[in-house]
Amino acid sequence: MNNAELVKAFYEVIVSENRLDELDRYISDDCVQKVGEKEIHIGIVGMRKHLVALKETYPDYAMKIIRQYSDGDYVISEFIMRGTHKGEFIGIKPTNKVLEITGVDIDKVIDGKIVEHGGAANTFETFIEHHLVKPV
Repeated sequence: MNNAELVKAFYEVIVSENRLDELDRYISDDCVQKVGEKEIHIGIVGMRKHLVALKETYPDYAMKIIRQYSDGDYVISEFIMRGTHKGEFIGIKPTNKVLEITGVDIDKVIDGKIVEHGGAANTFETFIEHHLVKPV
């Protein structure tokens, strides 16, 4: 499996099907999350916590990769995440609406594992569309 295929399998299979017992096959224990110029160590434990929190908010969510671009160790993936809003998120009470959120993830893969993760999800576009937040 090349880097793009590995990243796609991670999101569309492991994440979407909540196969957290397989995270160590895809995520390095040294994995960091990039937030701007900062690097925050998350490893397998941090990735698991993040995915558990997402499943609490959107229990049936699944990700679909729409397109990818690879350059060396980096894979950029444009995605659509679709799930039913069943849990509170940033103070927004559950709506039981099916929400679609688009975004881009940037992952660095070394020796067959994700060692760096970053990106952005367009949550506010979806929240405004569904009247969950109001524009200022």
